[in-house]
Amino acid sequence: MTYQAPIKDMQFVLNNLVGIDGFAQMPAFADTSAELASTMLNEGSRYFNERLAPNNWDANLEGARLENGVVRVPDSFDALWDGFKQTGWLAASFPEEIGGMGLPWAIGACGIEMVNASNMSFGLLPLLTQGALEAILAHGTDEQKQTYAANIASGQWSGTMNLTEPHAGSDVGALRSKAEPQADGSFLITGQKIYITWGEHELAENIVHLVLAREPGAPEGTKGISLFIVPKFLVNPDGSLGPRNDCMVGGLEEKIGIHASPTCVMRYGDNGGAIGWRLGPPNGGMAAMFTMMNNARLGVGVQGIGLADRAYQHALAFAKERVQSAALGSKNKAGVRIIEHPDVRRNLLTMRSQVEAGRGMALLAYASLDKAHHANDEAERAYHNRRVDLLTPLVKSWCTDMAVEVTSIGVQVHGGMGFVEETGAGQYYRDARILPIYEGTNGIQALDLMGRKLAKDRGQGTAELIAEMRKDITRARITNDALVLDLADRFDDAVARLEQTTAWMLQSTADDLFQAAAGATPFLNMWGSVVGAWIMLQRAIVEEDTIFDTTEMEGQRMSADFYVRNILPRAKGYADQVVDGGDALLTMAEDLF
Repeated sequence: MTYQAPIKDMQFVLNNLVGIDGFAQMPAFADTSAELASTMLNEGSRYFNERLAPNNWDANLEGARLENGVVRVPDSFDALWDGFKQTGWLAASFPEEIGGMGLPWAIGACGIEMVNASNMSFGLLPLLTQGALEAILAHGTDEQKQTYAANIASGQWSGTMNLTEPHAGSDVGALRSKAEPQADGSFLITGQKIYITWGEHELAENIVHLVLAREPGAPEGTKGISLFIVPKFLVNPDGSLGPRNDCMVGGLEEKIGIHASPTCVMRYGDNGGAIGWRLGPPNGGMAAMFTMMNNARLGVGVQGIGLADRAYQHALAFAKERVQSAALGSKNKAGVRIIEHPDVRRNLLTMRSQVEAGRGMALLAYASLDKAHHANDEAERAYHNRRVDLLTPLVKSWCTDMAVEVTSIGVQVHGGMGFVEETGAGQYYRDARILPIYEGTNGIQALDLMGRKLAKDRGQGTAELIAEMRKDITRARITNDALVLDLADRFDDAVARLEQTTAWMLQSTADDLFQAAAGATPFLNMWGSVVGAWIMLQRAIVEEDTIFDTTEMEGQRMSADFYVRNILPRAKGYADQVVDGGDALLTMAEDLF
């Protein structure tokens, strides 16, 4: 089964939900248009459909391996990396002066989805590289930008993020890596990092590691962490590459999925110290790293959407071909295609509707990211900054949990054949399973939504989004469309419950933090489910479209109807968990587990 990039649906969302034509009003995106987005998607999709996606299974079988200190990735990746660089998607949303295209991230995110749906092991390389580039552009000195930015944007050099250490896990503040200052302004970095995605390889000429470490005398915990640029090869004053730095791969992790992506143990300073340069101010490492992490959190959510969509395409093709069992209640005992069986249809629509909801959620989040940086009005920038704060944990958590669910359903649609490797359905499930763990586990995302985002502005961001939802309910009710009117009524009830639950959570964060934390995950899931329904309502309201024909538009409406009737009801259960579920887990003594 090959992959077909969903460029028509991406265009539908960009045109009708994001309003991409309106981006031209911002000077930074003066040349942006729906036509430009269409050109990028149509031309770029050929590479993903024809070259990268067909490689997914073979690369998975070949995997990454460590041989005599050298990391080997599938042989095909060398030519595929060259081809990917030529598509322009790597730096599509970065400034033109460093070799980018200056496009909104709302368009660039489509490239993130396509590359990861095609081959997630491969797609992790550009995702981390983009994050490193963004951190350097946001926090680097002019000299650092001059040295690194253009080379990373071109894909000539790649980037990594080095946070986790064996003893610390997600508790980054417990790190032990050290940074000793030198007379020339550099630092000698020593320590060990684990789970470093694409930490070592030979596809790029150089690898720019961003490494968290502690300087002498720095405060304990996260307040005393600094961030350092540690290149694999030192860079000479003229820009050429110098000697190998003292950073080496200590091993590759054996993983349940993404087998073709080298996940490395990295050792710094085994022979005296790896030379690095501080990125940002002293003890400002977490603030600088969060630039990269927030980029990655949205990107990981989009990875989930891409994998889920590919699993849906795979399952749908199988269901349309697989003949098994007679139709329910039919006198004709001949077998029918399994898409005719109600439970298979339920599975397929559970997959499709959530993918469509997730894609809309992610692209709206990226659109707000664009506006938070480039809107003409300061108040509008602040408004969209609050929106990005709210949507980032939703995109990261809800879309990755959705990916695990959808890829698992994909195996189920295949029945016993789904558990057999030759169908390829299991690969999507294995690959998706890392996503709820990446970039702060989804439990951490829930605490972020509860503790940072909601409490930070005392609910202003959530109130603003709820107000927008209600505007769309009003818009739906003037359509005189029976299906849309029904969706609006059902959605209205869910929004009212969401508003009540959010008020409860806001009060609980002040009164009883443990009680609030006990409900944090269902609170995030409730928000994700309701925002997904908001996306689907907006999709259903569109009456005419230049992208989809009449049949495809009807498919949009039916998918929205299914979501609101079958996925949105989960929100009520989540609300009950938030308000009434915490005591059961907080009061249980540890020795009773």
